[in-house]
Amino acid sequence: MKIILDECVDRRLAREFVGYDITTVPKMGWAGIKNGQLLTRVSETFDVFITVDRNLPFEQNLPQFDVAVIALQTPSNRLADLKPLIPRVLAALAIALKGEAILIS
Repeated sequence: MKIILDECVDRRLAREFVGYDITTVPKMGWAGIKNGQLLTRVSETFDVFITVDRNLPFEQNLPQFDVAVIALQTPSNRLADLKPLIPRVLAALAIALKGEAILIS
């Protein structure tokens, strides 16, 4: 399973995904690309897109993209706020469906 973290997610969170093929939007050279165009690029290569943009699932027509979206709802995008969600994120990876979003808080 190939996972990509949005540029608004602390890149150090990738360390929590042991055994997964994971990268970040900036590492791909896609920083600054708007959500629709970004999801198009992401869906060509990745299975799951993880973001803290809680509005993304409502602003984009996700069924048109061949990628599952996991939106993390936390007080901030700091690593300390994101890490407690990892067990739920790992569980969600098993049920994530392309073209749909899972909100985790």
